[in-house]
Amino acid sequence: MDDSKLLTPGTLYLVATPIGNLEDITLRALRVLRDCDLVAAEDTRHTGQLLRHFQIQKPMISYFRFNEAKRSQEIIDRLGRGETIALVTDAGSPGISDPGERVVRSALAAGFRVESVPGACALIAGLTASGLATDRFIFLGFLPHKSGQRRKVLNQFVSIDASLVLYESPFRIEKLIDELLDIVPTRSIVLARELTKKFEEYVRGTPAELKLRFAERKLKGEFVVIIASENAQEKSASKREESASS
Repeated sequence: MDDSKLLTPGTLYLVATPIGNLEDITLRALRVLRDCDLVAAEDTRHTGQLLRHFQIQKPMISYFRFNEAKRSQEIIDRLGRGETIALVTDAGSPGISDPGERVVRSALAAGFRVESVPGACALIAGLTASGLATDRFIFLGFLPHKSGQRRKVLNQFVSIDASLVLYESPFRIEKLIDELLDIVPTRSIVLARELTKKFEEYVRGTPAELKLRFAERKLKGEFVVIIASENAQEKSASKREESASS
């Protein structure tokens, strides 16, 4: 085997997994999953299905929000014995609105190597196909559940000259649209849902237009929400006026 393809002992590999379509997986991710000593998974049942699909058999441990402290120490101990560990979440890149950040900090603090195995990420997939500005953006992750806290976060960032990107569940998406209708009623919004899956869809419009869409039918699935910056909105309007006058 090419030595450059061998895994490095005592390394934590952050392996991105499919966000919908199983073909999202990379060849490098498959190699790491096949060759590592252990897979630390957000949900071992979910990851087990992924591994079986690609005919990979590996010991697994669970690593999620409520056992992070215990599992982080176990992972550090295993790295200390020279093991190679692949950390995966249910979908996308570990640490992006998913478990991973804590164990990465612990591994680095203990002097171990951390290597990213990049791949699918809903944040990037949604933003790049949104049609909104990609040169400068701010990722807000999931907003707080309480309305007052949600509005506080949105008001803190909507005046910044950058596209805002956040994740939202199907249970709170209509609530978010109502909040955006109050806070940024004229902004262009893009809702990206079911990314890389069969029913992938991009819904574009102002908050009022999106509210009408929800009245026509309920939109299901996890959402990536992209909000145009105020300056981008003004530039777009200025270009339309120039085109109309020429």
